[in-house]
This record gives sequence, structure tokens and C-alpha cells, in this order.
Amino acid sequence: MPAYARRQIVDESVVGVYHCMARCVRRAFLCGADRYTGQNFDHRKTWIRQRLEELAGILAIDVLSFAVLSNHLHVMLRIRPDIAAAWSDEEVALRWWRLHPGRRNEDGAPAEPGG
Repeated sequence: MPAYARRQIVDESVVGVYHCMARCVRRAFLCGADRYTGQNFDHRKTWIRQRLEELAGILAIDVLSFAVLSNHLHVMLRIRPDIAAAWSDEEVALRWWRLHPGRRNEDGAPAEPGG
């Protein structure tokens, strides 16, 4: 199956549901026991779940379901352009700041913008 650019697949003006998948490369392990190194990476499942929750709270997406396997990840997402359209410019800027803060607090959370 040929690869298509996302702009050819996703109509960002319409609510849509998408199945996304990402694979590890070079025999790397995302989760589970790596039979080559003997290391166990199950702790990453919690990291992935927390990051998905964080991103869903910042972006106009709903995480419908996800599955974390040993070397890949599946996520079912619903994009919500109807919600994003209601955001003010200030709201968009604050959400961008949460994703890409210039500074972080000691606990790793984004520092408040300004001052």
C-alpha cells in the first residue's frame, strides 16, 4: 500500500476517527521483556498512558482507545476541530506553551508564562 501525506488523508475541518500506529526500530522494545538484553520495559506503559492523557487535555483530540505492545503502539484518536475552533488566540497560545514551555518547574511541569 502506498504511503500518503497526512494532509491527503486527514480533513482537519471535520471530526474524524483515526487509527494510528508506531513501531520501534532495530529490535528495540517499547514494553515487556527484551529477550536480547534481559531488561523489562513494562514501566513505560504508565509513561505512555500518562502522556496520552496529557496530550488529550491540551489538544483537541479524544483518545478512544490504545494498546501498548512489546514493539509497537496502536491509538484510536478522534480529532475535534469543532472544539479547537472555539479557542481564542490566547487559549491557543497557552496550550502551545503547555506543549513547548520555555521553562519548567523543579517537578518538570511547565512554568507559568511571563515573569
